[in-house]
Amino acid sequence: MSHTEKLALATEIRETILETISKTGGHLGSGLGAVELTLALHTVFDSPRDKIIWDVGHQTYPHKLITGRRDRFHTIRQRGGLSGFPRRAESPHDHFGVAHASTALSAGMGYAAARDRQGEKHHVVVVVGDAGLTGGMAFEALNHAGHDQTDLIVVLNDNSMSIAPNVGALAKYLTRIRTEPLYTRLRDDLERLMGSIPRVGPQIVRTAERLKDGLKQVLVPGMFFEQLGFTYLGPVDGHDLAAVEEVLRHARRLEGPVLIHTHTQKGKGYRLAEGDPVTWHGPGPFKVETGESLRRSGGAPSYSKIFGETLTRMAEQDEKIVAITAAMPDGTGLTGFQARHPDRFYDVGIAEQHAVTFGAGLACGGMKPFVAIYSTFLQRAYDQIIHDVAIQKLPVRFCIDRAGLVGADGETHQGAFDMAYLRCIPNMVVMAPKDEKEFARMLETARQYEEGPIALRYPRGAGVGAVPDPAPEPLPIGRGELLRPGADVAIIAIGSMVHPALAAAEQLAAGGIDAAVVNARFVKPLDEELLLDVIGRADCVVTVEEGARQGGFGSAVLELLADRGLTPVVRRLGLPDVFVPHGDVGGFLEEFGLTPEGIAAAAEEALAAAGRPLLGPARRRADAVGR
Repeated sequence: MSHTEKLALATEIRETILETISKTGGHLGSGLGAVELTLALHTVFDSPRDKIIWDVGHQTYPHKLITGRRDRFHTIRQRGGLSGFPRRAESPHDHFGVAHASTALSAGMGYAAARDRQGEKHHVVVVVGDAGLTGGMAFEALNHAGHDQTDLIVVLNDNSMSIAPNVGALAKYLTRIRTEPLYTRLRDDLERLMGSIPRVGPQIVRTAERLKDGLKQVLVPGMFFEQLGFTYLGPVDGHDLAAVEEVLRHARRLEGPVLIHTHTQKGKGYRLAEGDPVTWHGPGPFKVETGESLRRSGGAPSYSKIFGETLTRMAEQDEKIVAITAAMPDGTGLTGFQARHPDRFYDVGIAEQHAVTFGAGLACGGMKPFVAIYSTFLQRAYDQIIHDVAIQKLPVRFCIDRAGLVGADGETHQGAFDMAYLRCIPNMVVMAPKDEKEFARMLETARQYEEGPIALRYPRGAGVGAVPDPAPEPLPIGRGELLRPGADVAIIAIGSMVHPALAAAEQLAAGGIDAAVVNARFVKPLDEELLLDVIGRADCVVTVEEGARQGGFGSAVLELLADRGLTPVVRRLGLPDVFVPHGDVGGFLEEFGLTPEGIAAAAEEALAAAGRPLLGPARRRADAVGR
């Protein structure tokens, strides 16, 4: 395509993204900011022969549109449709599946090493945002690439943003590079001067290169990337298509690792997103003309909002409380805390491992750290949870947002594993609330708990509308509650599944089945006395959790029964042994039996397996399940 045609295509891509995301919701600002960069990459490099690897993947909507997926773009983030992130199974142009930050450089180094080992000649290009460079894994890969002097092209897409504005020394350093006009002007003047000399000898060339290097050292202190062994090119305007293509072509000719520093604007081409890139990072459906949200307003506040408001109030009374987030102050509900207590709020960037060990150090120093991280992101800090926190029995409070199904972000973001991966850690307490009121009580429990680490998991979105007490009372550690007695079946539920379990008990009662319902509250330690008493009065047991069945809450109940030599009929409901793809949460809950109807059917099946005859509506439901 000609340059003019590509500029027209850039406009068309932005219009298509806006039209689609305004209907479906999804990541908006990042993709709008990467249109020209994407076109330049696919102009200069030959994908899929050349490997273009994206970090995180928020910015890959333009990439999807020009690699054969335009006709399916309207299905993005919907069940059975396109993923919102690069996915190897989706396209040969998606060379590495991502959705968490700071991984692409390591993957790119692996691709480059495999290429060199097999004597191949293609290029490996890694596109990483400035936010992705705040993760320690990215620095490990940069260190490796610079040491090995591997042929690798790194495109730093610098838009000064992650989901929230970037923080940290690296962000300031990149801003210094972008805004240092003197170096850029002197460099360009020197290159023009060299070009005007008709015959330049080797000695003059070497002198000129040393002079350029000297300018960098003086005017851009440290030249961080070049000291790591990279050839640094830039900064270049990431929206100047011709300029980006030129620097990419130059990078293709160089040996060793090259870093191209491009500067882009998140939300480019949509005025509202340019002015407020945080809000427009990942909006729901909206009106393009006005930006008005098409989501229904009102209803109960989200758990994230309640967390932020409750922790802010608690911090008014307890000066030892500090809040830590890994580049997600808005997503975790901590913007209000940040405004009210800026000296006790820490955004460490996309660095979950550091966040956890930083919290451990704060705990050692006598503070009360609350580490707020999404379930799927906390996985990245598993060693730190064990080695730096749990072994030392440090009172770090883990506030685990987005625990359970999250929907459209899919398999990389479903909070499926936290109960399983936390409950096996010695010294760890794990809680999950049935509603907002209990959630506030658990936060107060965590504040007062000093015996070791304590984790509190809670789902995405709103609860059931239970208004928290302004001064919540703590819960006794390891104590559940019997919400409904019953002699036929014991339904043991945790967290978001407690209210569906109660509704299932009502349905069962209509069919003549007497179901007990227990709100376990604690995944660890279990309320053994309560559970054994309720289970001992029933003919069978159903456990219900919005988490992985393998090793999760239901497994903990099974272990308790096995340890006591008890063998009742048990049915465990939870997430199956698969990575749950993107799609509607309600549809998945129904498919996995995590609805009142599904729980009631499991109870009836368990009763039948225990030799109990079913009557009336229960019999008809069981027959329907059998068919």
